[in-house]
Amino acid sequence: MRFTFALLAGFAALASAAACSDESVTPTPVPVVKSDGGSSGSSGGIDSGKSSSLRVANFNVRRFFDAVCQSNDCTSPTSFEEVVTQAAFDARVAQLADAIAKIDPDIITLEEVETEGCLDALAAKLAANGKTYPLVHLGETGSNGSVDVGILSRGTLGEIKTHRDTPLVEANGTKTTFTREFLEVRMTFGAQAVVMFGAHFRSKASDDPARRLAEAKAAQAIVAGVGAELPDALVILGGDLNDTPGSEPINAMDLGGALVRVASDIPAAMQGTYFFQGTDQAIDHIYVVKAHASSYVPMSATVYRDSAKGGFGGSDHGALAADFSLD
Repeated sequence: MRFTFALLAGFAALASAAACSDESVTPTPVPVVKSDGGSSGSSGGIDSGKSSSLRVANFNVRRFFDAVCQSNDCTSPTSFEEVVTQAAFDARVAQLADAIAKIDPDIITLEEVETEGCLDALAAKLAANGKTYPLVHLGETGSNGSVDVGILSRGTLGEIKTHRDTPLVEANGTKTTFTREFLEVRMTFGAQAVVMFGAHFRSKASDDPARRLAEAKAAQAIVAGVGAELPDALVILGGDLNDTPGSEPINAMDLGGALVRVASDIPAAMQGTYFFQGTDQAIDHIYVVKAHASSYVPMSATVYRDSAKGGFGGSDHGALAADFSLD
């Protein structure tokens, strides 16, 4: 595992999107009232004024493979890994960088990234477009052709922890682990400590709901535990949890109220991130530890999509973003 560092640059823009028709939708800036009575408009982000904000996003970028076939099985009908030409890879990097630039997050968790090279290329393209992220890390599981969880951040790195090998137990006693790395990045933004978790729970393709439920229970305990360990830190989780509000895994995340799902304050019709079999589903989520839930800017949760029932930036998922006050 490597860490990629660059110069800290750029301020995050506050934005919101509406996804209430079948027409193409482009997120547009909305004003956020500051504590001094002013309005940040579209020029919010980390600043030296009386009020500053942190934009956090989560985005499943969908099967972001590089131009090297690591598994030696990339062309058969049953192949999981895809191999693309260098030109196609470069075009995909540019497409994802453009999408992330529209969100302009201070921290973004990404799912389905194959290698550190993919993440490095994306960070480099963003930097070339004036969106620099000094902290770039992939929670690589080590399998050839795996798609993993990564984080880009404008914060200063403190510590990285991994939890994939945490023993999990399903309801019937079966022992298991997290499907992908459950990534924890501790960092600072100025004087504010921030802990970001990145997650990607078991998919419903070749479904194993008992494992996904075990992941949710363990993730909830880990995140809540870090919140108790670091009471002054803003502790957030972003991820593709592969289930919807009201399901057993999301109920487990909500259990006891230690974590707050930030999109719960926007209309249910605007929470969807994935359109499947005629249903718009909210399966990508952002949580904040309850002790700092008041840091969430009300109604700022926003799903970015290229169309109301589509994905974003070439992915089949929309991206979810939310703003947090750092006052």
